[in-house]
Amino acid sequence: MAPFEPMRILVVDDEESIRRLAKKEFSDPHRKVWTAGSAHEAFELVRRQQVDVIVLDIRLPDGDGLELLEQFRETLPDVEVIIITGHGNIDSAVEAMKSGAYDYITKPFTLDRLELVIEKAFQRVRLQRENRLLRHTQSYQPSPRFIGSSAAIQHIQYLIGKVAPTDVPVLITGESGAGKDVVARAIHGLSRRQENPLIIKNCGTLQKELIRSELFGYCKGAFTGATESQEGLLTLAHQGTLFLDEIGELPLEVQASLLRVLENQTFRRVGDKQERQVDVRFLFATNRNLAEEVKASRFHEALYHRINVFQLDLPPLRQRKEDIPLLVEYFLGLLSAGKPPCRISKNVMHLLMEYSWPGNVRELRNVMERGMILSENGIITAQGLPRELAEQNRYKGTVLHGERPLLSLYELEKQHIQRVLEHTSGNRSQASDTLGISRKTLYRKLKEYGLE
Repeated sequence: MAPFEPMRILVVDDEESIRRLAKKEFSDPHRKVWTAGSAHEAFELVRRQQVDVIVLDIRLPDGDGLELLEQFRETLPDVEVIIITGHGNIDSAVEAMKSGAYDYITKPFTLDRLELVIEKAFQRVRLQRENRLLRHTQSYQPSPRFIGSSAAIQHIQYLIGKVAPTDVPVLITGESGAGKDVVARAIHGLSRRQENPLIIKNCGTLQKELIRSELFGYCKGAFTGATESQEGLLTLAHQGTLFLDEIGELPLEVQASLLRVLENQTFRRVGDKQERQVDVRFLFATNRNLAEEVKASRFHEALYHRINVFQLDLPPLRQRKEDIPLLVEYFLGLLSAGKPPCRISKNVMHLLMEYSWPGNVRELRNVMERGMILSENGIITAQGLPRELAEQNRYKGTVLHGERPLLSLYELEKQHIQRVLEHTSGNRSQASDTLGISRKTLYRKLKEYGLE
C-alpha cells in the first residue's frame, strides 16, 4: 500500500440521516466515504469499488446484517466490518463478533467513538496487507541504480525512461541473470505508480495446480483446502505494478484468463461468479523466444501480441564486457558494507574480461562474493575465483606480458569463432561455411569453448 493511500469506508444503514452525517463528517483528503441504504446496494457497490472498512447496521430493509456480514467475510477477506446495533440486539452483536466482525457499536453513539473504531480497524487492514505484500517482495531488494556505460546499456536506459511514465505492458527479454528484474524495478521506480506496490512473481516457481488461485485469488470452498477466501496477486498489485517473470511457464488456460485481464482490467477469482475490477500495470519477462513458442502452440498467440506492445531486449554480459569493471566496482562496494574494502588484481580483471559469463551479471556478483570470502589482505586473486575462471590460463595458455596478453591457439580460435558468429548474427550455418568446417564440428567447438 502507498504510504498516503486514503482510507476507503462504506457505511451501510437504512437511516438516511446517519448516512448523510457519516458522509459529511468522515470525508476528507485522507478518507473516501461511500454509503448504501440496503444490503443489495452495498453488495453491488463492493463489486465495483475496493473498500477497507465497512460500517454495517445489523437491521436492513432487505436483509439481515449478519447474513451480509457472512457474505462480506467470504468475498472480501481484506476488509474489516464494524457492526452497528441497538441496545436490544447485544446477543446478535456477540454473534457477529464470532462471525468475524472487527467490533460493534451500540446506538446511540458519538461520531468520535465511531471514528476511533474505524481508525483502529483500518490500521489492522493496513498491517494485514503490508504483511502479505512483504511475503511477495522481501526477497527482491531494489538496486539503487542501473550499472553500465556501454552503448547497449545506455540505449536500454533511454528506453526505460520513455516507457516508464506510460501504462503499456512491457516485455523484457534476455538470458537468465542478465538483469530483467533490475529493469522491471527501474520502470516501476520511474512510473506514476512508484508509491504503490511492485509485486514480483516468478511463474516458474508456481505449482501448476495453484497458479490460477495464486494470481486471481479464490473464494471459500472453491476447492479442497480452501477454508477461507484469499486475495490473489492481482488484488495485491491494485494501483501498482505486477511483474511476472518467466511468463512462458504459464499454462495455456491461465494465459487465456490473463489475456482477459489485460483487455478489460477485470478478473474472476476461483469459485467466484462475479467479475472484479482492478487497476494494474503489467511487466513481463522471459528467456524464451515467445514467437517460437507461439508457432509451437505452447504460448497463446493473442496474449503474445498483447504483451509485446513494448519490448526491451537485454544483451548478455559477454556482449557488453566494457561494463565489467563498473559492475565489479559496484559489487565490491555493495558486498563490502560494514567490512574492509576489497580490490582485485590485474590478472583477475583480465580473467574476468576473458570469461564468457553464461550466468551473466548474476554470476559475476556470485564470483565477487566468493572472491571476497577467499581474499587475502583485501586482495582477490585467481585462487579466490571459481575453477572455470581461475584455470583459463592453464587450459588456454594465456600469459600476461606487460599490458598485452599473449594468447594460445586455443584462445585465438575461440575469439575468431566469436567474431564470425557476431558477423553472421548468430547464424550457425553461415558461420560454419565462413570457418570452412562442418556444422557438427562447429557445434562441438561451441560446446568446448562454452559459447553455446
